[in-house]
Amino acid sequence: MTKETKKGLTRRAVLAAGASIPLVSILSKRGDAAEFTLKFATGQDPSHPVNKRALEAIDRIKQATGGRVEINLFPANQLGSDIDLLGQIRNGAVDFLNIGASVLATRIPTVGIVNTGFAFASYDDVWKAMDGDLGKFVKAEIENTGTLQVCKSWDNGFRQLTSSTREIKTPDDLKGFKMRVPPAPILTNLFQALGAGPTPINFNEVYSALQTKIVEGQENPLAIIATAKLYEVQKYCSLTSHVWDAYIVLGNPRTFSRFSTDVQEIVTRELNKAGEDERADIAALSKSLRSDLTAKGLNFVEVDQAVFRSALAKTKFYSDWHAKFGEKGWTILEQAVGKLG
Repeated sequence: MTKETKKGLTRRAVLAAGASIPLVSILSKRGDAAEFTLKFATGQDPSHPVNKRALEAIDRIKQATGGRVEINLFPANQLGSDIDLLGQIRNGAVDFLNIGASVLATRIPTVGIVNTGFAFASYDDVWKAMDGDLGKFVKAEIENTGTLQVCKSWDNGFRQLTSSTREIKTPDDLKGFKMRVPPAPILTNLFQALGAGPTPINFNEVYSALQTKIVEGQENPLAIIATAKLYEVQKYCSLTSHVWDAYIVLGNPRTFSRFSTDVQEIVTRELNKAGEDERADIAALSKSLRSDLTAKGLNFVEVDQAVFRSALAKTKFYSDWHAKFGEKGWTILEQAVGKLG
């Protein structure tokens, strides 16, 4: 990695860099030109574990293929918003894309089943489901649309609720609460059911929306709250863990089909290893970030998740999404987490 690359891994560089220049580019010593020069896009700040582990995988892929595959990483929505990138992975402008399941669900609705409100009580539940039948179901739904999921799911973490105006301790505190959600129907519906006023906003606009008080609050995993510095424009963080979200690494099928079988196996193997490492990073950060964010002025609020889940169960949320996801997917979900609703 060059000195320029290391310097690029800062928020300031992200904001200052031109859209046409990669913030992070893996270049190694080589004799012959690479057979494949590819683009890997993410929406996360360069300091996020997603990008750290993606960089490591990219380096291992280049080494293992003898320099035949060179991948440039474009973090922080440099190539466009999450929605833009979903279009780019389909048309081949981007070769790999790390995207939240909650956003991918805007194009492939059944993927949103992993975002069912208060479905997962712990990471034991999450990985039992995602490395098992639920993960297979989601992968099949993605690939039925002609897009590849090139490795196992990475971890976007449990989502927590932040606010600049009020503590959210009970469902009643959400009444009329103006908040940002990603452009994901299931998250919009979840907070509507609980009485809040959710507004879908692309992630690259979240900080300014909070800063200018377009919305009072938002919801994201702690790692995102930290790396995007949302604590600068928020006062409270309620530990609701209302939704778990996956990161899914998509591949353009035309790109992948150009690889020989051995290269396909290398790419999948190294991205799987990166995913395992990123999962461990997020689990560790979920524990350490609370004290770090407290030191930065964010006030944490403990909540009774069972009260929120009970309030949600009294609405049509579970029955409506059961119908939308279909009997097969819902049965697989409940086999992993228990009866919902």
